[in-house]
Amino acid sequence: MNMKKMWVFLCAAAVFAVTCPGPSSAAVEVEGGAYVGFFDKYLWRGYDLSGSGGVIQGGMDLSHKGFTLSYWTNIQANDDKPTFKSGEATETDITLDYTFSLNDTVSLSIGNIYYNLNTDDDNGDNYPDTNEAYVGLSLNTILEPTLKVYYDWDECKEDGLFVTAAVGHGFDLAEGLSLSLGALVGYNQESDYAVGDYSDWHNYELSVGLDYAVNENVSISPSFLFSSPISDESKDRIDSETVGGITLSFAF
Repeated sequence: MNMKKMWVFLCAAAVFAVTCPGPSSAAVEVEGGAYVGFFDKYLWRGYDLSGSGGVIQGGMDLSHKGFTLSYWTNIQANDDKPTFKSGEATETDITLDYTFSLNDTVSLSIGNIYYNLNTDDDNGDNYPDTNEAYVGLSLNTILEPTLKVYYDWDECKEDGLFVTAAVGHGFDLAEGLSLSLGALVGYNQESDYAVGDYSDWHNYELSVGLDYAVNENVSISPSFLFSSPISDESKDRIDSETVGGITLSFAF
């Protein structure tokens, strides 16, 4: 069993251990949700990963006692031959996260993302799968500032670090209807496999979204995001991009 398969197995085993009761214990409640959305492209850290073609993205989250196991996949909706083929799942991510409160104001998140990639480059070579560990710090104050550090411990040959700082705020517009605004800035430190072999500011993102609760379990969420490069190094790799879409979510 290779390292990546071992990590997936350990993720599943860890969540199974914390969510499944022993023979003499009471039933354990697991919270979660499933969602599916359509977007006009797949944008990740400023990179257009769908050839500007539409995508379908969906997933599921299962949570118990601070642990969350997440499954997410991206499916190409439009052909952009030879790289992107309609109906093909180009990426599937499995994330194991543990989030806990240090006090009433500060919370800490630690976890790992396993990226299973199925996208060929111009030479027909498939990108290797990779893993990113991360740690995040969030403040329960105005604008809810969050600092997150990602470390590609798998495929990166250099430092493999990517750092994001984000703020956001939500507004209740009416019963069952809310508006969210967000801003994020990313700094790349030699994350040479996925982002680039340089250390400088990478991109900033501005986002807006609406969330309409159809009932206590179902919600519909249109969203829009603008991303733009910051440094000269990032401008050589990415362009200013927008992505819009709509997501249907079901909580249980």
